[in-house]
Amino acid sequence: MKTWLPFVSAIACLAGCQRPAATAPASGPPSAGALLDSMDTRVPVPLLPMMANHQKQTMRDHLHAVQEIVGAVGAGDFDAIARAAATIGYSEQMGQMCNHMGAGAPGFTEQALRFHHTADKISEAARKRDMPGVLSALGDTLATCTGCHATFKQKIVDETTWASLAGQAAPQHR
Repeated sequence: MKTWLPFVSAIACLAGCQRPAATAPASGPPSAGALLDSMDTRVPVPLLPMMANHQKQTMRDHLHAVQEIVGAVGAGDFDAIARAAATIGYSEQMGQMCNHMGAGAPGFTEQALRFHHTADKISEAARKRDMPGVLSALGDTLATCTGCHATFKQKIVDETTWASLAGQAAPQHR
């Protein structure tokens, strides 16, 4: 029993003792958010806070449109499918927004535009009253969603950083 005492004492010290303050990092331990971010290997999409919020709201709107498409598929309502799909299809305005949001992350804009073009195929199939085509295009559209979310993550940055990464001049505040 006495031969275990030094070993148990050493284990107890290791478990209960803390590092001396002099060897602790000067800035303190990393936050839970910083630890999570360091484990998340997706490509950051630099965005200003307002842009990130707008992008998240737009993605929630897209998800709502997909929900409407699925409901319309269940009801066999091709007109409702086409209407819902049109809300997430490509438009010049949507293209400009995708270019703006993805300006600081190579590959993001192309992925975002691919999403909108696949949604156009849902509308096309619905207008033809082609349910297998609707389902196939919906599958392709959802694959672009999951592919984008698997590849990219938002990263909130300040105006100077965003302008630098997006290749634009930083706004001048007076």
